Amino acid sequence: MLSPRSLFQEILDHDESFRLFCSIAAGGEAQGGWENGRIAALVPPRERALAPKIARHGADEDKHGRIFRALLSRRGLEPVPVPPETDYTMLLERRGIGLAHERLRSDEPLTVADIVVYLAHSRVTEQRAAEQMRLLRRHFGDHPELGRAVRMIADDEDNHLAYCHEELLRLAAAGHGRHIQRTLRACALAEIRVHRDVSLAVMARMGGILGWSRARSALLAAGIHALHAYERLAGWRRMVTLKAPARRDPLGGPATPSPEYA
Repeated sequence: MLSPRSLFQEILDHDESFRLFCSIAAGGEAQGGWENGRIAALVPPRERALAPKIARHGADEDKHGRIFRALLSRRGLEPVPVPPETDYTMLLERRGIGLAHERLRSDEPLTVADIVVYLAHSRVTEQRAAEQMRLLRRHFGDHPELGRAVRMIADDEDNHLAYCHEELLRLAAAGHGRHIQRTLRACALAEIRVHRDVSLAVMARMGGILGWSRARSALLAAGIHALHAYERLAGWRRMVTLKAPARRDPLGGPATPSPEYA
């Protein structure tokens, strides 16, 4: 029977598929850590109070990258290069979503409009990350090898999503509402397409490693296309709504240390 739990269990049980999964995850988290670090350094003067929260976000992402690399190390595995077609952050940038890396490599301060773009991009991608980690927490939160890491990352992703809601609502109240909604919608529609493409690429790679039959691969691909069709029709709306989070000021303190994984 195909289910999220059985599918991930199969990936977890095979060293090469687990190696690819953790390498892709670690690469994406490390990229997010760098991006947030640069944004924190370039925050415009009128938004300086936001800089420590952005830096905390980046520190969390770096921590997640270390956790995934540590999970590999525990099995005596080394990371593998991330296949370009599975590089979620790179593909989003190519579609013009978020702040371009060329812009972040400069020393020119960002504008408030740039901060809106950053937060809208984060709100959409953190929605995806939070949902995926909640799914893993539901099925593997008590797993002896993965449980602690899954719970820690899932909690962080919930904090990141709450922070995006809180800051975007603040900026909307300051008069940036229309820009925020336009940017959120563009980010959401691009993200769901990139998510589909990356999911298909990852499943194709996993199928090759695990020896899946053509029928099984076709069934999984059909499921990915069906999810994309739903998100294209209506599901994207969950990524653009804003509401006051239950967790207030979720990134207001220092990053939670993780010495057991570092």
